[in-house]
Parts: sequence; C-alpha cells; structure tokens
Amino acid sequence: MSTYLSHHVQTPATLAKLIAAPEDRRAVIEPIFKAAGGSLLGFWYGVGGIDVYVLFEVPDDVVLTSVLTRVHASGAFSSVTTTRLLTMEEMLAALGGSATTSYRPPGETG
Repeated sequence: MSTYLSHHVQTPATLAKLIAAPEDRRAVIEPIFKAAGGSLLGFWYGVGGIDVYVLFEVPDDVVLTSVLTRVHASGAFSSVTTTRLLTMEEMLAALGGSATTSYRPPGETG
C-alpha cells in the first residue's frame, strides 16, 4: 500500500456551495478510497478556506491516477497536486539502493 498527500485548491464556486450548504466531505470521499482498495487517513482544510489536504493510502499509482483524475475532472478544484510519501524503510532502501551510476550536477566536471 502506498501513502499519498494530496493538495486541492477549491474553486470559488465550490467554496460558495460549501458556505451555502456546509457538509463533512470526509463522508463523501472515504467510501471512494475504500472502493479503490485503500483508506482515508486524514482530511484537513487550510486557513483561508480554499485549500484541502487529504492523506490517504491506495494500492498503487494506477489506482491513485484513476481516483484523482475523476476528482480533478469534477471541476470542483482549480488545481490538484499529489505527493507520494515514503516510509522511513523505503527511504533507507532508496539511499542504499542498487544504483551504480553517479550524478554530476550542472556546471561541475568529472
């Protein structure tokens, strides 16, 4: 299971709908993640009322893309960005990974 943090910026029209009829959006999105084989881990609004942060798990990047393309296509958000989060164990494996080539930064020789 992979963990992701998604940042959504609501459109003014979406925010106006929520002001007119406030609702707990967790109740709407939690079943979507469950149906996709994942789970909702957290849901927050940022100060100012237009930013939404969602922490969730889904089986893989294909499932992630399937869910988030539908969310973005709804038109409720002006932008959607998602970051795959690595566990400490995944990062340690990456740091000690099997890559045998080295990277030369721009402007350096050697």
